[in-house]
Amino acid sequence: MSLEYPEDLKYLDSHEYVRLEGEIATIGISAFAIDQLGDIVFLELPDIGDALEKGETLGTVESVKAVEDLYSPVTGTVIEVNKPLLDAPEEIGEDPYGEGWLLKVRINDHDELEDSLSATEYRAQVEGE
Repeated sequence: MSLEYPEDLKYLDSHEYVRLEGEIATIGISAFAIDQLGDIVFLELPDIGDALEKGETLGTVESVKAVEDLYSPVTGTVIEVNKPLLDAPEEIGEDPYGEGWLLKVRINDHDELEDSLSATEYRAQVEGE
């Protein structure tokens, strides 16, 4: 099965993605991560107003196979949480880059994303694993 990695996103080694629109970063997890995890049964996410630090844990995703930490790709303040996913975490896999986003964060510094991966780089990394 071929997984999708939209070109307009930035990706991290830890399988989070970022969609940047001005000062707002929408954060989610990649189709590859969801595929590896299997059925997702629980999500733990920060609250609106929480401060995130790039590289720090922002929450966890739990599947029938494992519990994985989620890492913040940016430093900033949480301005929105995808609340419907908290009640139905299994739906994250149906549209990871659309309705399956996790958080929206007002970022402090655009330069933090300079070390992120393009879709092409990320695809090469995960398909080579």
